Formats: sequence, structure tokens, C-alpha cells
Amino acid sequence: MSATVVSDAHATAAPTSDATRSEWWRTAVIYQIYPRSFADASGDGIGDLAGITARLDSLAALGVDAIWLSPFYTSPQKDAGYDVADFTDVDPLFGTIEDFDAMTARAHELGLRVIVDIVPNHTSDAHAWFQAARASAPGSLERDRYVFRDGRGAGGDEPPNNWQSIFGGPAWTRLTEPDGTPGQWYLHLFDTSQPDLNWANDEVLVEFDRVLRFWLDRGVDGFRVDVAHGLIKAEGLPDFIAEDDGDSMGGGAGPIPPWWAQDGVHAIWRRWRRVVDAYPGERILAAEAWVSPLSLMARWVRPDEMHQAFNFSYLSTDWHAADLRAVIDESIAEFGAVGAPSTWVLSNHDVVRHASRMALSAENPQGHGIGPRSAGLPDPVVGLQRGRAATLLMLALPGSAYIYQGEELGLPEAIHIPDEARQDPTWHRTEGERYGRDGCRVPLPWEADAPAHGFSPTGHTWLPQPEEWARFARDAQEGVATSTLTMYSEALRLRRGHGLAAAELTWLETPEGVLGLRVGDITVLANVDGADFPLPSGEVIVASAPVTDSIPADTCVWMVL
Repeated sequence: MSATVVSDAHATAAPTSDATRSEWWRTAVIYQIYPRSFADASGDGIGDLAGITARLDSLAALGVDAIWLSPFYTSPQKDAGYDVADFTDVDPLFGTIEDFDAMTARAHELGLRVIVDIVPNHTSDAHAWFQAARASAPGSLERDRYVFRDGRGAGGDEPPNNWQSIFGGPAWTRLTEPDGTPGQWYLHLFDTSQPDLNWANDEVLVEFDRVLRFWLDRGVDGFRVDVAHGLIKAEGLPDFIAEDDGDSMGGGAGPIPPWWAQDGVHAIWRRWRRVVDAYPGERILAAEAWVSPLSLMARWVRPDEMHQAFNFSYLSTDWHAADLRAVIDESIAEFGAVGAPSTWVLSNHDVVRHASRMALSAENPQGHGIGPRSAGLPDPVVGLQRGRAATLLMLALPGSAYIYQGEELGLPEAIHIPDEARQDPTWHRTEGERYGRDGCRVPLPWEADAPAHGFSPTGHTWLPQPEEWARFARDAQEGVATSTLTMYSEALRLRRGHGLAAAELTWLETPEGVLGLRVGDITVLANVDGADFPLPSGEVIVASAPVTDSIPADTCVWMVL
């Protein structure tokens, strides 16, 4: 039985024009590398730059346009490198600056652009600036680089306000002054080892200009900006009680906390845009901005600020057809209104992998993670089926897309990590109440039968790999027509060949629970949560699951009709 799919004349244009379609970042597929979990060349169980270089051919073969590296800078590694002690050097754990240069050169040889993470909200407490602040007196120039305040109450024994850390517990820690007396408190929205910088201080502004230029001079093609909705805190640092079930990074409904999305942050991004625009080759800024609604998020990507912002509203949308259509329309409209491309993303190093998340049957706020004792644990078969379908839908949409390492293998969240092996500060600061993000950061499987599944020649891994991950290994999927790796590779090839990222999206009339859209010359049918949908006459060019006469729920197909 076949079905006729007709247009309902609802067209949504991609936010590009003839004059801007040459800008690579508007249509790019960018692959996130989490360095400590990608590939280990040294054998110490932690991924490194040399390991990345050795595996870049596989990413070029996959068909992505750029790579984004999470932090590899000098760090005590108390938050997996997001606690930076030196922003212009490589931590020996990952190699040397020469290793970075070699990796960048090899990526460029393969036609891959290189984006690096930058972490401007805070430094490590091991940073030379914070060490100087500790040794200096209250009110000193050294302390003004950070957010120091006197405490409240008798003797200043209470924190300056009631703010809570994203990782759990108070967002303030009290110093012991050089003379041994209790002293001022410093703000840390994240771990105690990550003191927040004071972005009202001109010295901080100038220093980060220098940091950006250091990496731009080494040939990087842009920066993913960590906590881009942070940096500026509300005047007076007012008390605020966050919702217990709210996302840790500020997305979702509810009032905006006084440490997120303050207007003053936009002046910083305009300054940074002037820095990157001074370099040839379209260097870019991509914002991690957990803000909603999308009309607010779009303010981060106005023409003189960021080039892109991660679409966390899309990532957070339930696997429900009507909700997905609404967020797709809203995304293209709101980003397009400021001349920016929408971005699409399903997974990253801070959220439960979407091959598991999409089958959870209980609420799971961002940052909480899942583990053996979590409610509503996913069915792995359903999760992978939905994850594959969601990926095909995402890769058909106009704009830029992000892929998190391992999703092309269909990796699920690693749930059964032993308590004693967990390393996320969230796990420790909440005394095991929240599992945190270790489950999405487990090292990748490359070869099914090799030590550490090919991640490390010695078999060591900084987080334990599930034994069943052998079946997800890259070499077990290469050349297998039905594998997730093959589906990703084929979708990326077709996406580029048919120009989907720069095409116009037109919605089609379909039954409830089914999304039908035409993007360029491709018809996309995603049966999200509907009844079996008769397959139209035409050629299926890629599918998330086998289809014959009909498209079942949790299945997406691309067709030429």
C-alpha cells in the first residue's frame, strides 16, 4: 500500500541568502571530541592529542566538516580540564603544544576545521592569578580579578548570599587569610576549585583577548565558548532560590537566575567578535548558552556577536511529533530573525547520550545523569531505535549540526559504572545523590577485540568501558549496511550532496504522530509516535530502520519521490 504526501504550503526558509551561503559555519557538521575519551596513544588510559591525530582519518571518512575539542589546557583535572590553570599551554596529560600543532596541521590537510573550547567564566584555583589573590589582601588588585566578598552575619561567618553551585552545595568558599584568620569568600558557580572571574575588571578582558589571539595565531578556526550565558552576575548579587527540578545550567522554564543571561555579557561577545573577525578564513564563535526561550537564545548570535549557539531547546525536546515540529519552526524563525543559522544537537559531554535519554521513563534534568539506582532506566533497544530516527531527522534540517563522539556508533549511556570509579564533581559534591556526567564520557570503542576496545594499547581506561561495548566498536560496524555508523556516513554524504543544510524546509500533510517535510529535493518522513504510516511510492535513500510497506513508530526515512 502506498500513501500520497502533499504539501500544506507551510514553508520555512533556511536563514541564509545567496550572499552568505559560502560561509562554512552556516551549514557545517561539527564533531565534538572529548580528548580524554577519544583515543589514547600513550597508553596511560587517558586520551591525548597524538591519539586524536592518529584517528582523524576516520572523522574525515565519516564526512564531518570540523572538529571541536573540549579542553586540553594545563589543569589539575578536578573537572576534567574545565578547571584551567594556563589557557595558553597543553596539559602534559594530553601532550605538548607541538602535538597540538601537528594535530591541527593534519586536520587541515584532511579538510577538517579545528574549533577549541575556551572557558572564560572561571579559572582553576591553581591558576597563577588565583594564587596571587589568595596571597593578597582584601581589596587588592589581585583579588579584583575574581569575585571576592565579605561574609554575612557575625564575624562574616555566613556566605555573601544563598547561591548554590551547579555541582551541588554552596557557591561560596571562605578563604583562610595568609595570617591564618578566617577571611573573605570567593564565588564558584561550579566546583570549589573553579573560582569565577570578575568580568567587570578590564585586566580580565585584556587577558582573554591575548588568549584568543594565541590560539588564532596557531591556526584554530574558532572557539566553542563554555558557559557563554554566564560571566556577568546581577548587580548586588541578590539571593535566589532555584527550582529543585530545574536544569543545572539554566535551561527550561522558570525565572532566570541572577548568575545567568545578564545583559552585560553581550558587550564581551561583541569584543570577542572583533578579535576573531580580524583574522582571515572565517574564524567563528559558538556559544554554549543554556537559555530559553529561543527568542532569548537568539540574542547570542546577532551579527556582531556569536556565529552560532547550541540549540539546547531542540536537544531538550521530548520525542513527540507535535513538540518537535514546534521547536523546529521556532528555531528557524528565531535564529533567522537575527540572520543566524539554527544549529541542531542531540548529545554532548554534559547530557545523557540520546540513544539512552530518548527511552527514559522518568524526569532527568540536565546534569543529573543516570545510574543503577535511577528511576525510569531506558530500554536499550527502544533507545537506539529512537536515537537513530532522531539523528536522521536532525541531519535533514537546514543549518548546522553537531555530533558528539560515539553517537555515530550508537553508544548508549554507560549506566553501571562502579561508585568508586566515578569522577564527576557532581557525584562527589552531592554525595551520590546525582550521578553526574561520567556515563556519557566513557572512552570510545574502536576495535572489538583489542585491549580497551582499541582506545588504549595497554587496555587502561580512565573510566571503565562496559564489556558489551565490543559490539559497538567502529571496526565491527564498518561496511555493515545496517549499522549505525553506516547510517551516519550515508546521511552525511547525502546531506552534503543534496545541499540540505542550505535548502528550504516545507512541511507536508501527515497523520498525527508523523512528521513529513521536504528539504530541497528530499522528502523526510519521521514516524515519531504515530500509527504505522504507509510508505509512499519512491526511492528510500536512507532509513533509520528497515522499512517495507510501512513506516513504524520510532523510524525516519529519507526518500526521493
